[in-house]
Amino acid sequence: MILKSILSVLLFFLIVLFSCKQKPSFQYAGEDWPAYHGDKTVSHYSKLDQINKANVNKLKEAWRYDGGEADPKDRSQIQCNPLIVNGILYGTSATRKLFALNAATGEKIWQFNPDKDSVLSGGVNRGLVFWKDGKESRLFYGTGAFLFAINPSTGELIESFADHGKVHLKKNLGRDVENNIYTLNTPGVIYNDLYIVGGRVSEGTGHIPGHIRAYDVRTGDLRWVFHTIPHPGEVGYETWPKDAYLKSGGANSWSGFSLDQERGIVYASTGSASFDFYGGDRLGSNLFANCIIALDAKTGKRIWHYQTVHHDMWDRDLPCPPNLLTIDKDGEQIDVVAQTTKSGFLFVLNRVTGEPIYPIEERPIRKSSLEGEEAWPTQPFPTVYPPFSRRNITEDDLAIRSEAAKKEARQVWENNMIGEDFLPPSVEGAIIFPGYDGGAEWGGAAIDPVTNTMFVNTNEVSWYINVSPNVMSTAGHNIYKSNCQSCHGSDLKGSEMFGKVPELTNVSNTLTRAEIVNRIKNGKGVMPAFKMLSETDLNSVVDFLSGTELDTTKVKARESWPYPYYFNGYTKNYAEDGLPIIKPPWGQLTAIDLNSAKIKWQVPFGDIDSLDIPGFPVTGTENYGGPVATSSGLLFIAATKDEKIRAFDQETGEMLWEAGLPASGYATPATYMVDGKQYLVIACGGGKLGTKSGDSYVAFALP
Repeated sequence: MILKSILSVLLFFLIVLFSCKQKPSFQYAGEDWPAYHGDKTVSHYSKLDQINKANVNKLKEAWRYDGGEADPKDRSQIQCNPLIVNGILYGTSATRKLFALNAATGEKIWQFNPDKDSVLSGGVNRGLVFWKDGKESRLFYGTGAFLFAINPSTGELIESFADHGKVHLKKNLGRDVENNIYTLNTPGVIYNDLYIVGGRVSEGTGHIPGHIRAYDVRTGDLRWVFHTIPHPGEVGYETWPKDAYLKSGGANSWSGFSLDQERGIVYASTGSASFDFYGGDRLGSNLFANCIIALDAKTGKRIWHYQTVHHDMWDRDLPCPPNLLTIDKDGEQIDVVAQTTKSGFLFVLNRVTGEPIYPIEERPIRKSSLEGEEAWPTQPFPTVYPPFSRRNITEDDLAIRSEAAKKEARQVWENNMIGEDFLPPSVEGAIIFPGYDGGAEWGGAAIDPVTNTMFVNTNEVSWYINVSPNVMSTAGHNIYKSNCQSCHGSDLKGSEMFGKVPELTNVSNTLTRAEIVNRIKNGKGVMPAFKMLSETDLNSVVDFLSGTELDTTKVKARESWPYPYYFNGYTKNYAEDGLPIIKPPWGQLTAIDLNSAKIKWQVPFGDIDSLDIPGFPVTGTENYGGPVATSSGLLFIAATKDEKIRAFDQETGEMLWEAGLPASGYATPATYMVDGKQYLVIACGGGKLGTKSGDSYVAFALP
């Protein structure tokens, strides 16, 4: 009896000890890759270890699937992190068609092609959601302004869901937004029987509120709404003008969610309020824009929030959902959310209370010089967790690769304000660094839950930030400035903000008048549809683009652009050779120990082989898409413009393997196992940073 009691006590302590070592209260990806970025905690992590440091250099291409629909003008992309469930890979193509493949061979099983009226206009698809309850399963897929419920076995719409298989996400937002821009670019997350979703809205004209909503996974019925632009009587209402809930926009969760399943808490990261670069019509700190928000997943009720930028004027959206993990601080186990940002800051907060793990200081910033604008007097700066990206550039950072680049860099330096954090937009102009695409971006960070190490890739390129007064102009020019200029530029020369945004200086020579009108009305590729424009407006802007609009038609700015300033466009500080005006690295990969709050290593990420810059044998490149960590100590990532996928040693940052891709993999890879073999797969869509477009998925495995 005594021996039995002793054994019982020992068994109890073994169970407690085992439970303590199993720190995560959730399941990381096993043989499947069942959720966007691996799991609902957004870990980007897999337990698979068949591919390891000893054999990773033997990886070979196992299969390739090509949908054959890449844009011949290199304007299509794929940003999808595919799902792999029970040996089936679910992904989306360059034209946003949904498909299922045999995950061991790449053979197509079925394809779903939404009709063009449902797709509406453009955008991208970054991932999918798989739901299963007993024998019932559904695949949720978003494109345009619609959420579709698909039978994962057949690829057919589930007609009993909402309106014959789809929810129109422009409904239930509290006002008529039918003609405005709304795109479901990033998947939501499922809590029990609720699909929780955000979306991308216009950051300029056509304001749409970015409310977070939950729909019943079986019926498609709306179950709850959280107002990110608060209504009267709600927390945060006083941080906006009194009528903001009726007319302001943005504060939207376009980058996705993470979920603490056991606690029933969903975490949302939100973007800036509209219009991005002037807030004279929304004076105040503007909750819940630029916030990490913890919501009761069952009801949508706010639990806590933390605002990372007050009264944003810099397009500092939170670009990815926060990672959930448990850190060790001075021997104490603390459940946290860890949020990377475009600015290179890392915010780490208690997951239950929202309190910072280490102090975050409110520091004063420069006042705005723009008419009617009031910059918030302070902004939050983490004090212990280090920035994972360079935060400012100095004269020593200017380009040295050629005399021409040196001269151009010097001109940019002398003609723009620089050197301070959060310089407000101005007519004079400034350099914003890191740029609008980070620092961190939508690819997000990976977490090794054993070592509590975060791995994050960054862009390290400077951009311009400046505005111009809203002066008398022609009707067509006004419409162009308010709807088109942010992407195509004040000089009509295009940009790289959303991929390859084409130059419009000679558009009337390549497209007919009817084709230009159709493109504006219905969008194409990543370009949204501007259905809010009347026939008169459309004809006026085509006249402007064609150079036939008469100066005698000058008018005041229309109500569609009520601000005293226009944003002059997303423009990078590139020299004539098409490269940044600063020294490398132009992209980096960083490992951060979240227990000790220290950087473990940082290496240039990507390379332009043709360059020979003294002191920079590896240049790094701009990059889009995130990493994947595995229990074998490997970190896999594509993302770079040099059309490669790589494996790094998690402990040292040493590159252990690389392989060429048919097009750049601007997406997050996935790893999975079928019939005892581990695979690594990446979507190769290209189409950004001047690279060619593709429409393929490539899987690698050991021979």
